[in-house]
Amino acid sequence: MLRIRSVRLYALLVVLLAAWTFLAWPTLRWLWGEWWGGNDYYSHGVLVAPLALWLAWRHWPADDGRGGRLWTLLLMAAAMALHLFWVHEHAYYLSVLALLVLLGAMALFLRGWRALRHADLPLLLLLLADPFPFVAGSSVPLSLFTGRLATAFVRVLGVPAIIHGAEVSLPNVSLVVGAQCSGVNSLVALTTLALLVAYLWCRGWWRRLLILLSAIPLAVAGNVARVSSLLAVANIWGADAGFKFYHEYSGFVFFLTALSILFLLLRALRCKTLNDEYL
Repeated sequence: MLRIRSVRLYALLVVLLAAWTFLAWPTLRWLWGEWWGGNDYYSHGVLVAPLALWLAWRHWPADDGRGGRLWTLLLMAAAMALHLFWVHEHAYYLSVLALLVLLGAMALFLRGWRALRHADLPLLLLLLADPFPFVAGSSVPLSLFTGRLATAFVRVLGVPAIIHGAEVSLPNVSLVVGAQCSGVNSLVALTTLALLVAYLWCRGWWRRLLILLSAIPLAVAGNVARVSSLLAVANIWGADAGFKFYHEYSGFVFFLTALSILFLLLRALRCKTLNDEYL
């Protein structure tokens, strides 16, 4: 009897996911366009989405939970209505939020709170893959902040740098600190990785939150250090060395440095063993 009930539950899950996919298709198509070349800040979405699906499937509760509550159906209906409204308004990034709420409500309906607890990491990963417009909009002010801070730092080291708006002038060359120097790519990628490692290695919400929040200053500091070193290299060895050769590889080096500091923070918080709850 229990086996028949489980088969029916999985069949209902398949039907609900198929209906969700059909109704979510306009938003999913938009997401794919953003991830696959439309938005450089969210190209990691093509990797995050299958990872989130695999984690959700792997940890779907095998035993029965207390699902099937009426209020979960009302939550599903409200989320679907919001999704359809935001699709009509072409606000697809808000539609993604509604679809994630709908997925959470479906988990609650089928298996109760235990299913939602196991789905928190996949849902958060998908949330961080949602291309919010304010992220791209932050690139200009963040690049200006980076330019001012990097200029001030190299001046302390004796480099005669002067900044006017977004342009940093050296004795032999000038550099415009544009959106590509804002560090938004590193910020989005490091935050996503911080969320993943926080759940996989840490136990306790405060440790996970601390790891997640630490990704922001680490990414910003790493980018400021990168731009500062770029100015120093350009001042010593010339524009070609600084803005061509060094510029191509320095981002990767400083990102790995920030990631290494993140793992040192994990050890400081005694997050040393993998959490089998998510693997």
